[in-house]
Amino acid sequence: MNDVTRVARLIRERNRVDAALSACIRRPALAGHLGDWIAAQVFGIELEQCTTARGVDGRFADGRTVNIRWYLKRDNLLDLREDGPELYLVLTGPRAPAESSAGTTRPMVVNAVYLFDAAAVVADLRARGRKIGVASSVRGELWEAAEIYPRRNPEFPVTEEQREMLALFAG
Repeated sequence: MNDVTRVARLIRERNRVDAALSACIRRPALAGHLGDWIAAQVFGIELEQCTTARGVDGRFADGRTVNIRWYLKRDNLLDLREDGPELYLVLTGPRAPAESSAGTTRPMVVNAVYLFDAAAVVADLRARGRKIGVASSVRGELWEAAEIYPRRNPEFPVTEEQREMLALFAG
């Protein structure tokens, strides 16, 4: 009963924190919604008003559509859609192999940010005969090429102010 009591107390505490987060972002305090909000604040993305828009979370200032993902670990898997957005902006926690989560934790941190050209990723998967959908296996080289933070990428420069904001969420 001791563990049950402790877990119940911790869940009540977490519910209080989640309520405070929800008040800030005006959506449930789930990783997906929090990632959308963080990306919008850092990169000036205008989020879709309707959270059920298929495959598109928002638009960059230049009008390009984006789907935002926040994965609490980077295991080179990416949820993709055939009829998806122009870009995927992916915030990730630490690199980790795809293995059992038993005995581990998944802190909500942002260690890196990646910006993928959706058409290029889908074309690479098709060329290799890989599936396109939930947990698509994206080659490590594509992850490296798409990294915009903390590494600097001339194709999508991240300002010092953006770097400082992202560093607030580092693990």
